Amino acid sequence: MTTVTVGQTVVEVTGEGFPVVMIHGLGGTSNMFQPQLQALSGYRIIRVDLPGSGRSARPLDPLTIEMMSEAVIRAMDGVGVSRAHFVGHSMGTIVCQQIAASKPELVASLCLFGALAEPADATRNGLANRARLARSGGMSDIADQIVANAISPHTRENSPAAVAFVRESITRQDPESYARTCEALAKANAVDPRRITAPTLLVTGDADAVNPVGVAQALADKIKGAVLSTIDRCGHWATVEHPRECNQKLTDFLRRADR
Repeated sequence: MTTVTVGQTVVEVTGEGFPVVMIHGLGGTSNMFQPQLQALSGYRIIRVDLPGSGRSARPLDPLTIEMMSEAVIRAMDGVGVSRAHFVGHSMGTIVCQQIAASKPELVASLCLFGALAEPADATRNGLANRARLARSGGMSDIADQIVANAISPHTRENSPAAVAFVRESITRQDPESYARTCEALAKANAVDPRRITAPTLLVTGDADAVNPVGVAQALADKIKGAVLSTIDRCGHWATVEHPRECNQKLTDFLRRADR
């Protein structure tokens, strides 16, 4: 594994083979996809800490989804990748869609966990409130809310390590950067799904209360050829809640896309 910094974006590169670019969501880091590394052993895996998240520095300019997309594209160029499979989670699925719509030559396929096209109005308002809470020193409160609402009851009862991972991922974020990321997501707009031509798989937990199955299905219906698959007793943080099922769905999809 090699850690490199492209501009201010920290990137972890693992393995050899056709590239897979992995993009986390709000409150996540490249570690969101740690459970997928062994399953993707035949690929070159590029995991990005988005600007202002994880180990990547807070940008001087206000954060936007467009800025995040540009940072991913620059990171790809910086590690010598011109085409890749893209895997995203939550907010990262919007970044993936934006790259697929604007730079289709870069995207061999899309696998989107807990996907959405854009936040609903109520979610936009909630993100603004969360940004204020982060700035007032409430990161632990935010983490507890996410554990209570975004992880399935089954995971909370049976996978304490997954719960601990999610809580740690949130509480370790820089509060101001997290607040700005909330505001960037709150302003995100859907891309024209007709511009997405790459093979697309959406994977959503049946107990995902953040972006429920209906949200993913609505997006899948708009992307030509897209397929939605669900995971039982799984919440929003699917890759750490149910890694085995996620890995099986992801690798099966990539094998088909590689043909």
